[in-house]
Amino acid sequence: MKPVVLKLMRLGLILGGVMLFMRVAGPTVGEFMDRKFEEASDDFPPKWMYLNITAIREQNERILQLLDEKARVGAA
Repeated sequence: MKPVVLKLMRLGLILGGVMLFMRVAGPTVGEFMDRKFEEASDDFPPKWMYLNITAIREQNERILQLLDEKARVGAA
């Protein structure tokens, strides 16, 4: 076979092996990272940002609900 074809076959095998490994190892790594994130203190910067963004989203939803109620009362 030509050297280019052999290189492409090797590359395909390597990529296939990496994809197979990620399918097997990916979920366990994800679960590990989720567990570590939950165990982190509340002042850990990524967790702090996540908690603040969640609080801001909830606050925005409450504001939108109040505005919807005010618009319904004004229209009635």
